Amino acid sequence: MVVAQQLYEGVELGSEGSVGLITYMRTDATRVSSQAVGAVRQFIKKEFGQQYLPPRARVFATKKTAQGAHEAIRPTHIERTPESIKQYLNRDQYRLYELIWQRFCSSQMANAVYDTARAEIRAGRFSLRATGSVISFQGFLVLRGGSEERRAREGEQRRLPKLTKGQRVELVDVTCEQHFTEPPSRYTEGTLVKELESKGIGRPSTYAPIVSIIQTRRYVTKEKGRFAPTELGETVNGLLIANFPEIFDIGFTATMEEELDRIESGDIEWIAVIREFYEPFRHTLDRAESISAELKNSLQEETDEACPACGKPMVIKWGRYGKFIACSGYPECKQTRPLDEQEETTDQVCEECGAPMIIKRGRYGRFLACSRYPDCRHTRPLGLGIPCGREGCKGELVERHVKGRTFYGCSRYPKCDFATWDKPIPTRCAKCGAPFLVLKRSRVKGEIEKCLRCGAETEHE
Repeated sequence: MVVAQQLYEGVELGSEGSVGLITYMRTDATRVSSQAVGAVRQFIKKEFGQQYLPPRARVFATKKTAQGAHEAIRPTHIERTPESIKQYLNRDQYRLYELIWQRFCSSQMANAVYDTARAEIRAGRFSLRATGSVISFQGFLVLRGGSEERRAREGEQRRLPKLTKGQRVELVDVTCEQHFTEPPSRYTEGTLVKELESKGIGRPSTYAPIVSIIQTRRYVTKEKGRFAPTELGETVNGLLIANFPEIFDIGFTATMEEELDRIESGDIEWIAVIREFYEPFRHTLDRAESISAELKNSLQEETDEACPACGKPMVIKWGRYGKFIACSGYPECKQTRPLDEQEETTDQVCEECGAPMIIKRGRYGRFLACSRYPDCRHTRPLGLGIPCGREGCKGELVERHVKGRTFYGCSRYPKCDFATWDKPIPTRCAKCGAPFLVLKRSRVKGEIEKCLRCGAETEHE
């Protein structure tokens, strides 16, 4: 959405100045102005020929919940092809503009045509079937790369040999495969948005925040590009559904979206809609608040560990950042510690009391803390033993954390403000002698080691 906003607001195109390249992008409407349709049809006829142009302009059905105040997302001028302005766009801007331009242009082009063939082969009491297809007219595929072209190439590879009726064929091999029923795949970002869209939940402007929030609040994690619920997410989900069944229901959200649209069009009064929602919600909320203590206790797990401060049993509780261990005597005793905390000893000593420092893990990641806690509460960031990357600085790199993300900065901050998001590794650059390299991940190059000083890259092993 950030890149789309840039294309919408305008990009510097040399002597043309700042030019908006796409129409408003926070919409899911399919309506296109007659001027834009006429322009794209003329462009198709001129660039590709009459055979690529359908007899009539295509009109696509609009969903009931679509935000129809805006046109569909499209290029502002179809003549401004992606290749003609590629030099003015960065990689992400170019790829997004190319996608929007190709989708809009292909939506008004002729269909692709495939020739398919099927052979029925009898083998005793068995019947075998083979199919093949070849593309005879590219149609809109002439514009599109990726999966469509691959399918076309695969169709060429699946071309059947010439066969005649009654011809005898020789059995070369038999391959037996067994297939088991598998559960549905977990959602990716794209399939989740598609599911929300199909259920009438949310709007184009809310899809990006939804995907972001469920990750930043650690309700889900990403595994190979797909969302997997965390224990925290499953627990929160169970509590909400059990105590707010009317609200955490697909039908409720879709109905509310529809009523908000009707308020906007003036068909119903907003006061009546809010009253209808708020009265039952208030009673449900009051009931949930009255049993909040019971709900918290139901999530606690007993342990056989005694509190080191008061001797009462320790229990496992849920907090904003997951599970932790706390004294059952709270609030009189406020002894807590992270769950399964593994204290790593170090050879560093506390500057305040001289006791050994240990590595602990908090809500923002790992840090160094005095082993005499709670008598001594001195802490400091965890050093990596790697010199600062700024010439002349005698500091070392330490782990730091902001908004749930880890970055690496100089221990002498604010005197030295050197910082990097990429993880440093203690390997000296062979080209310029810099004291460390950083790990970077690229879809194209994979995992590489890069020098921040001279930019040299090598493959990471």
